[in-house]
Amino acid sequence: MLKDGSYQPVTKCQILGERVRYLSAERYEWEDVPTSMVDWNASQQYAKQAPAEKPSTEAAAADAEEAAERQKEADKSPEVAPGLQLPSQGGVFLVDVYRDNPELLELVQSGGEINNNRARNVLRAAINPLAKAKQTIELKGPHAQVQAHVPQPAIYVNIDLDQEVTGVTAKDYSDHFRIVRLTPKKDARVVGAIEVAVYGKVSQKANYVQTSAKPFTSQWIKVTPAQPLEPGEYAMVEMLGKEVNMYVWDFGVNPTAPENAGAWKPAPLANTSTGTKQTPVLNTRPPKD
Repeated sequence: MLKDGSYQPVTKCQILGERVRYLSAERYEWEDVPTSMVDWNASQQYAKQAPAEKPSTEAAAADAEEAAERQKEADKSPEVAPGLQLPSQGGVFLVDVYRDNPELLELVQSGGEINNNRARNVLRAAINPLAKAKQTIELKGPHAQVQAHVPQPAIYVNIDLDQEVTGVTAKDYSDHFRIVRLTPKKDARVVGAIEVAVYGKVSQKANYVQTSAKPFTSQWIKVTPAQPLEPGEYAMVEMLGKEVNMYVWDFGVNPTAPENAGAWKPAPLANTSTGTKQTPVLNTRPPKD
């Protein structure tokens, strides 16, 4: 209720200094007026006399369905740092901090190409035990394209899992996604070695790092090393049963590395100023009987 006899129906309001900010029940927009224009006694009296509205069963069900849909959409693109959200199309991303600023870096599979139109698609291949007695998984180049500046980076995964090979529960993926420290070899990096005995038994050797892999949302899995990583080259690997997928997501840890090219940075802060420069349109108070 305003002192000039007009009124404005609202659903929410708050006092900010010398202005009242409210959510218009008619326009569904935030507006504001000076506190000096508000008839506080009349407003409080109306609030006491106005009957409380009870939501109908249909409205409550619609609200619950809308809330579930909003949560589903939020799960697809959750916030992992202030102003940084994961993309809804999925993929594998590492959260880094460069000069005190969080950044999001995409990790792509080394050893093959990914369909850029469907980031959740991954390439899978296991070592062929009939090929030769000893084989190694090697990546070209001495360093990964992505270099983390923090010793304990978080990796977020949203890919199509092969349910036949995961062997994991919905609460723990630590046996499916692991982090391996790579071994330098001339101009390459060795992920691991596979040895095949003459009678067919396959044994695998790799420098695994203790890793935690737990659901972050219904769409994303968060993979983190249990302890800070020493500077060096690493890869997140996917286990295909007892064997490792030959296509891995490699990265390095180097606090002195330059900034990563193509890093996703926090979105600029939205304008937090409230109200409008114009006086809102107010309805005339209906005459009393």
